[in-house]
Amino acid sequence: MFRLAVLAGLFFSAVVCGAELEAGKFLVASRGLGDPNFAGTVVLLLKFDEEEGALGIIVNRRTDVPLSRVFENIKTARDRTDAVYLGGPVEPGSGLALLKSAGKVEDASRVLTGIYLVAGKALLEKAAAEAPPGSFHVYLGYAGWSAGQLEHEVELGGWRVLPADAATVFDPDPDSVWEKLIRRTELRIAHSVRSVAIGSTLVARRAGR
Repeated sequence: MFRLAVLAGLFFSAVVCGAELEAGKFLVASRGLGDPNFAGTVVLLLKFDEEEGALGIIVNRRTDVPLSRVFENIKTARDRTDAVYLGGPVEPGSGLALLKSAGKVEDASRVLTGIYLVAGKALLEKAAAEAPPGSFHVYLGYAGWSAGQLEHEVELGGWRVLPADAATVFDPDPDSVWEKLIRRTELRIAHSVRSVAIGSTLVARRAGR
């Protein structure tokens, strides 16, 4: 029984922590995460390295500021009314962009299927000129963690880890994204705990025969 309890505990921890940390995963803030920089956020991991740390951008904090106001020096962005997003507390004056594209985007870094990271003025100008509304998001600032920091926060239950997808990153209602994902993780945990409980009961009954 002791061994079963240990296995159940490890299984529960794995479900709570979620999938392996890597680029292309979502970090979903737990309900108890009190840091105002990240409360109620969903972060898309752009980079994860055990020795160098992690970098990501918050994808569900849309502002009322149009892209044309932020990138006044980029001609192709002057007529765009797309809202800019707050990507994180680090270097809020810098900008990164995500482009949704079914095909390969030259000179851009692929983050996950259908999403590319756009950086640099030339690439931003091209994306601003060609990308249709709803497929090009610009983020001011980013989120960063030193080596081991993110893993520790996940172990403490501050974040849930889920596979990311383009539809969620570019959800037309970003204010609803966190609630939908946190509920999904809670349902997974509840289902897994129920499965462990049923398994424990069956083992106990067999042992008592």
